[in-house]
Amino acid sequence: METPFKADLSAIILAGGKSSRMGKDKALIEIRGVPLLQRSATLIQEYANPIYIITPWIERYQKIVPSSCHLLQEVCLPGETQGPLVGFAQALSYVKTEWVLLLACDLPNLTNEAVKEWLQQLHQVSDEAIACLPRHQKGWDPLCGFYRSSCLTFLESFIQAGGRSFQPWLHSQSVQELFVSDRSVLFNCNTPEELKIINSE
Repeated sequence: METPFKADLSAIILAGGKSSRMGKDKALIEIRGVPLLQRSATLIQEYANPIYIITPWIERYQKIVPSSCHLLQEVCLPGETQGPLVGFAQALSYVKTEWVLLLACDLPNLTNEAVKEWLQQLHQVSDEAIACLPRHQKGWDPLCGFYRSSCLTFLESFIQAGGRSFQPWLHSQSVQELFVSDRSVLFNCNTPEELKIINSE
């Protein structure tokens, strides 16, 4: 079923992590024969346009993502190891739609049903909220939810002041909770042991 939000929704997929715990590039790990990055990009293109994939390794992913995706070169700040917050800010500067769906590249359990459920909640988000995100015990789940593109001004100010972590920034902003009926879709595949579990299901 066509969603009424598609025309005003972009997506950003973060593919810049070093995958140190996994020991190899998580974006290229195959789940049931499909690389994780390709799986997420293909699933999301039904709901979001355009899709931006920000990564330091554009050539590595060109052949596996849908041709409709825009690969953006992630630029590391001088003297720093890049983190997801700065990568998000760099990609967000390209977004023209009101809302953007931000995703990590390693969400093997993400489903069409979950995205449809989430989209139906966007019209209920207050005008003051800069994001609609799942909540967990330690705060917000920043890499699987919606942001208003207008939050870029606040985000850039936070980064210029030395901020590099999502949680302190989000705690300083108005954020609305995204209801997630099946929390298994938020699972990040970070280690070889977790990968074995996913592939055995």
